[in-house]
Amino acid sequence: MALKRGLSSSVVNKNRSGGGSRLPIILVIFFCFLSPLIFFVGRGLIITSSSSDQNNNNNAVGSGKQQLDWRERLALQHVKPLFSKEVIDVIASSTADLGPLSLDSFRKNKLPASWKVIGGETPVDNKAASETNQTATVVKQEASKGKVDNISDDNAQSGDTPAKLARRQLREKRREKRVAELLRQDDEATARLDNAAIERSKLVDGAVLGKYSIWRKEMDNENSDSTVRLMRDQMIMARVYLSIAKVKNKRDLLQELQTRLKESQRALGESSADSDLHPSAPGKLKAMGQVLSKAREQLYDCKLVTGKLRAMLQTADEQVRSLKKQSTFLSQLAAKTVPNGIHCLSMRLTIDYYLLPLEKRKFPRSENLENPNLYHYALFSDNVLAASVVVNSTIMNAKDSSKHVFHLVTDKLNFGAMNMWFLLNPPGKATIHVENVDEFKWLNSSYCPVLRQLESAAMKEYYFKANHPTSLSSGSSNLKYRNPKYLSMLNHLRFYLPEVYPKLDKILFLDDDIVVQKDLTKLWSVDLHGKVNGAVETCGESFHRFDKYLNFSNPHIARHFDPNACGWAYGMNIFDLKVWKKKDITGIYHKWQNMNEDRVLWKLGTLPPGLITFYNLTHPLQKSWHVPGLGYNPSIDRSEIESAAVVHYNGNMKPWLELAMTKYRQYWTRYIKYDHPYLRNCNLSE
Repeated sequence: MALKRGLSSSVVNKNRSGGGSRLPIILVIFFCFLSPLIFFVGRGLIITSSSSDQNNNNNAVGSGKQQLDWRERLALQHVKPLFSKEVIDVIASSTADLGPLSLDSFRKNKLPASWKVIGGETPVDNKAASETNQTATVVKQEASKGKVDNISDDNAQSGDTPAKLARRQLREKRREKRVAELLRQDDEATARLDNAAIERSKLVDGAVLGKYSIWRKEMDNENSDSTVRLMRDQMIMARVYLSIAKVKNKRDLLQELQTRLKESQRALGESSADSDLHPSAPGKLKAMGQVLSKAREQLYDCKLVTGKLRAMLQTADEQVRSLKKQSTFLSQLAAKTVPNGIHCLSMRLTIDYYLLPLEKRKFPRSENLENPNLYHYALFSDNVLAASVVVNSTIMNAKDSSKHVFHLVTDKLNFGAMNMWFLLNPPGKATIHVENVDEFKWLNSSYCPVLRQLESAAMKEYYFKANHPTSLSSGSSNLKYRNPKYLSMLNHLRFYLPEVYPKLDKILFLDDDIVVQKDLTKLWSVDLHGKVNGAVETCGESFHRFDKYLNFSNPHIARHFDPNACGWAYGMNIFDLKVWKKKDITGIYHKWQNMNEDRVLWKLGTLPPGLITFYNLTHPLQKSWHVPGLGYNPSIDRSEIESAAVVHYNGNMKPWLELAMTKYRQYWTRYIKYDHPYLRNCNLSE
C-alpha cells in the first residue's frame, strides 16, 4: 500500500508540472490494472524473500533483489503494450523515489511483528549480530513452522480483531519461549562437555604424563601389576618409534629412545608385580612417557605405526608357537624321565634284595593268589614308589584288608626292587605277589602283534631316530608317541588278563598313577549286564569321543564305529574275565592291532585299541568311582576330587615329578612315609 501511495503521489506531481489532459486516463488505468499487479508483485517478493532467507541467510538480501528485478521486468513487459513510453517513465521515476525494494525497505516501513526478517542486522538491536549460527538456525526453523500463519496474519492485518491480535501475541510468546529453551539446553550440553573434558584432564596428573595408553581401562585399575604392564607397553611403543626414527634419520630422538629403553629394561628386570620393581621404576616410567610423547609429535604416522605393530605381533606369535613346541618337547621329556630319588630307591632295594637268602624272598599267603572269592587287583608298573602308593591307599581305605590280593607285574630291571619294598613294608594282612613280565614265555612276537611290530625296522626308525630332529621344536610333534612306556609290554599286558590270571573270574585293573580314597569292594558286585569292561565314561568333554582318537578317514574305522561314541577312562576298570574269554577279546585286539601295523588307524598307545576292542562291550560306572585329569587339568573341583573313590593323575604332570601340580600332589603324598630310611637315604621328601 505504501508503494501504491508513492506512485499516486508521483503521478499527481507529474500532472501538475505539465501532464494536464492525460491525468484522468492515467489515474483510471493505474488503479484498475497496475495497482493490483504491483501489489501482488510486492507480496510475491516478500514471500520469496522470506523463503530464500530460510535456506541461505547470508544471501537473503541479494536474492530478494534478484526476485524484484525479474518480476519488475515481467510486469513492465506485460504493461508495455498498453501504455506509451511517457506513462512508463512516470511509473519508473515514481518507483525510483522509493528506492530499491529490498529487505531493508520493508524494515523501514515497520512491518507487523509476525513479518520478522531473520539473519540480518537491525538498527534497533545490534546484539543480534553477535548471536551464534546455532541460534539463527533454531530461530529460522521456528520461523519456517509459522510461515503460513504469518502470511495469513499479514493478509488480514488491516482487519485484525482483538482476539486475533491476542492469538498472534500468544504464538509469538510460545516461539520465544521455545527458542529460549533450546538455547538453554544447548548451553547445558556445552557446559557438560566442558566439565567432562576438565575431569579427564585432571586424571592425567604429573605421575603419568607419559602414559600413551590412557584409553586402556585396565591401566587405571589398582592391580598389583599395573605399573609393570604399563612399562612393558611403553617399551613396545619405544621399539616401534625406534624403527621409525631410523627410517626418518632422527638421530637425536633415536639415541634418546635407546637410552630410555635400556633404563626401563634395567628397572623392570624380571619383575612380575609392582612390589618387585626397583625404586627407580616410577622415575623411569615418567621419563619414558615424556620421550614417547615427544616421539609421537615428531614421528607418529598411523600407517607406519600400524605396520610396525603388526610386524611385531607376527614375530611375537611365531615366538610363542616356537616356545609352545619347546615346552611340549620338554614336558614330554620330563614325563619320560625317572627322578634321581626314585632311581636311587630302586637301585638300593635291588642290591639289598639280591643279598637276601632265597628263603626270605617269598611272600606269605600265596594260597590266596587264585581264590576267586577274594578281591583281586592287577597292577603293572616299573615305579616302586608309585606302586607302593596304590597298594597302601587301597589297603588303608579297605574295610577288611585280608580279603584283598594284589598281583604286581614289573620288568626285569625293577623286579628285585619291587619285591624288596613289599617284603620290608607288607600291606597289612593283604596278599601280594610280584612277577616279571620277561618270564612270560607265551608272550612272544609270534603271538603278540605289538612285540612283532616293535621289532620291525620301521618302528625302530619311528621310535629312535624320528628323522633325526636337530632342534627341540622339530621333534616335538611325535615325541609323545616315542615315550618308552609304549615300547614296554607292561603297557600292553592289560589286553592279556585271562592269559596272566587264568583261574580268576573278575579282576580290578589299576594304573600306577592313581590314588584310592574309598573302599572298592562294591565294584565286584556291580552288574555289568553281560559286558566285559566296567569303566567311567569321559565324553562330557568333546575331546574324549572316538573321533579324537581314531582315524575316521579310513574306511575300516568309518564302517565299524561311531565318531560321536563316548570314550571311557583307563586307570580303574573292573573286567569280567569269563565274558572276556567267551567274547574272545584278546583275538579282537590282535585283529585290529595287525591292521594298524603302519599306524593308519590310530597313533600308538593303549586307549585307542582299548576303545576299539571293548566297543559296545563297556558298561558305564558312576562318575564318582573314578575322577581322571589330575595330571593335566588344573580346574577340577575340589569337592569332586574329595568325593571320588579313585583319583587319577593321567597326563604328564605325575605326582612324583617336579612338574606336578602342587594343589593335587597332597592327595598322593599322604600315603608315603617320608621318614622311611630308604627314602631319607635317597633324599626323597615332600
